[in-house]
Amino acid sequence: MIKGFRDFILRGNVIDLAVAVIIGAAFSAITKSLVEDIITPLIAAVAGKPDFSALVLNLNGTPIKYGNFLNAVIYFLIIALVIYFFLVLPVQKLLARAHALLGAAHDSWSGRGDHGPTETNRPLTNP
Repeated sequence: MIKGFRDFILRGNVIDLAVAVIIGAAFSAITKSLVEDIITPLIAAVAGKPDFSALVLNLNGTPIKYGNFLNAVIYFLIIALVIYFFLVLPVQKLLARAHALLGAAHDSWSGRGDHGPTETNRPLTNP
């Protein structure tokens, strides 16, 4: 039982996941600062409000803090944008390049390319 747990914990996937969570938490703090300290004031300068968290709608005496929601949406969109442009697109390009290289290597290894078997690259058979 203990050996199985040890094997599970020491697998590369679990350690990679732990590192990703720690880096994600650090990245979250950086992105939150970017939104709260740079982007929100820039947008607020155009809109005339210094901070979106101050935006509140009072409905029958109940405060609805839609400014906090706007901050959260901006924060989410920035994280999604960064993940897409710095993680998803580069990995897609890397995978496309790898598939192209593997496809070319497979074609040259098989000796067939796109033309099929010819007299010079026909597989050897027993007479």
